[in-house]
Amino acid sequence: MGRSFGLLALGIAFAGCSAFAAAEDKRLDTLRIDHAVARATPPGAKTGAVYLTIDNAANESDRLVRASTPVAGGVVLHQMAVEGGMMKMRAIPSLEIMPGARFELKPDGHHLMLIDLKQPLKVGETFPLMLTFERAGTIRTIVTVEAMEGGPVRSR
Repeated sequence: MGRSFGLLALGIAFAGCSAFAAAEDKRLDTLRIDHAVARATPPGAKTGAVYLTIDNAANESDRLVRASTPVAGGVVLHQMAVEGGMMKMRAIPSLEIMPGARFELKPDGHHLMLIDLKQPLKVGETFPLMLTFERAGTIRTIVTVEAMEGGPVRSR
């Protein structure tokens, strides 16, 4: 009897987890991350940048509040802007993604700054990036490293 009860409790727990996972998947379906790229870095560089596109198919806005990757000590949300003829970069607390909109993180604009790189980023390599949103939760994507030269990063 004890064993049957244990198996029943385990079955109920798995059913609950499956229902939770399905609800999470549906929430994540509202955001799509596309063309996540970083530029290769020279040996000894301690910073890098990630660019990507976020599509929000939801009926409400969401907010990117945090990012992380194992290739860097930290990731900071950044905005580059020209103020008084001077190009300035500053950390920002979050990025709002409006409903039904596409938001591009790109050079000379919003981007993710990789701080304290653990090794140089080399052309052709990939690395995981976790993006945490206020509503959708955490989404894992893969970043591809592209050549340093070659003009602006292209969007797909």
